[in-house]
Amino acid sequence: MFKIYTVLPVGFTSNSYLLTADNQTAVAIDPSGAHVLHFAKEHNLKITAVLLTHAHFDHVGACEALRSEGVPVYCAQAERWALETDMQTYSNYGLPMPKITAECVLKDGDELSLAGIKIKVIATPGHSAGSVTYLVENSLFVGDTLFEGSVGRTDLPTGDWNELQKSVKKLYALAGDYTVYCGHGDSTTLDKERKYNPYVRA
Repeated sequence: MFKIYTVLPVGFTSNSYLLTADNQTAVAIDPSGAHVLHFAKEHNLKITAVLLTHAHFDHVGACEALRSEGVPVYCAQAERWALETDMQTYSNYGLPMPKITAECVLKDGDELSLAGIKIKVIATPGHSAGSVTYLVENSLFVGDTLFEGSVGRTDLPTGDWNELQKSVKKLYALAGDYTVYCGHGDSTTLDKERKYNPYVRA
């Protein structure tokens, strides 16, 4: 069994999540800014791995600080370029360009064991080419693929509406119900989105 801490956005950032099985070490999903590091310290958690659902700037703000401390950063192979090159989405918002390197690249179906937590990787492209979802027990960490009553935008570089629809339906096809932890806004459930999401219907 593991515990989930939701770290809410500060400024122009996204939801971040800290997962811990021992209340000492944690996996950070989309650590979007320095406030995530402060939250971890306040809760006596040592972040030992970073998982990125995708590489947009509002999801990666604390990555380089963690990497400088030896914490590995994981993302999909198709997303790695966005971390290491001049992403158009940064310049669109007039933000400084961080240099981020992901040492660990993932593919669909990979199974990880980090901080005592078993995590499965589900490729869910569409919001970006390398977007992934992380399945942990009865929880899905979907980034900007799926929201409560909505789905992710596809007008940024490598976004693709057809791919996004396929990815959302891929999540809908999972057996049973799951809590869905989104990159922005409130969490929801997969069953609720199957029934009521107006953008992609099951």
